[in-house]
Amino acid sequence: MKFAGGSESTSGASGVSGGSTASIVRPDGPWTHRDIAANGARFHIAEVGDGPLVLFLHGFPQFWWTWRHQLTALADAGFRAVAMDLRGVGGSDRTPRGYDAGNLALDVTGVIRSLGEPDAALVGHDLGGYLAWTAATMRPKLVRRLAVSSMPHPRRWRTAMLTDLRQSKSGGYIWGFQRPWLAERQLVADDAALVGRLINQWSGPSLPDEEAIDHYRRAMQIPSTAHCAVEPYRWMVRSMARPDGIQFNRRMKRPVRVPTLHLHGSLDPAIRPRSAAGSGEYVEAPYRWRLFDGLGHFPHEEDPAAFSSELINWLKDPEPDR
Repeated sequence: MKFAGGSESTSGASGVSGGSTASIVRPDGPWTHRDIAANGARFHIAEVGDGPLVLFLHGFPQFWWTWRHQLTALADAGFRAVAMDLRGVGGSDRTPRGYDAGNLALDVTGVIRSLGEPDAALVGHDLGGYLAWTAATMRPKLVRRLAVSSMPHPRRWRTAMLTDLRQSKSGGYIWGFQRPWLAERQLVADDAALVGRLINQWSGPSLPDEEAIDHYRRAMQIPSTAHCAVEPYRWMVRSMARPDGIQFNRRMKRPVRVPTLHLHGSLDPAIRPRSAAGSGEYVEAPYRWRLFDGLGHFPHEEDPAAFSSELINWLKDPEPDR
């Protein structure tokens, strides 16, 4: 199975040709698509607007396109809005290794540097939120502000998964990802029907539209994507008792020292609100918690106008501690 250098395996997915792959990960819109090099790999980005850089990080089981509403809203508000595909997903390189949280966070900060900016406001959802927390801790000089949706601080996530039976049950899909190759096969079976079921199960009453869900299903079928998409979760669990995971957990004791906005849906069944709410203890800077009533795990897609408004108002607030 060949991953390196942007090439893709021909196993583990079905029915996605090279031409259709491009149409999935690089759809037309007001944004510009390009590839940039960072941290030893190639990353696909979509960007629009001019102004201070805001870098968006997607979660599972999605790719950069999940931020399509926010990209245009922030560009209209005077920001340079950029959404990247994480390593192994969408239009970015599928490398044979490098899916630990520390290296993925270096991907993010490397992209900031490659964009020619001194720093960025990071906005992350789900796994992207986990990496945003990590990047703000590891490379604080490159992160101007931090906004995280649907994900606790990594230390808080670890504690909740190990000690809170309800959260451990809610995160059962992560335990399921630990089975070699079975998770990949399940994700792409029946045209990636599981991706659609997960998005429906994790959303509140305002579901993402069927066209969007179909887009995520097709993106998961791009060869090697399913394997690369679950590898970060395998590292998160398997490293808990290993030296690299213990060292990472200790490193994450360093407090976040940039203004932080924490967003969460009150009906999120995948990451329970109580699991995320205690993350402020790891922030030694202005911290704002915002709970969206009636929304689930994907607030930026379930109510994009409310999410974008909250984010823009906070980014433009010169006194975010108010």
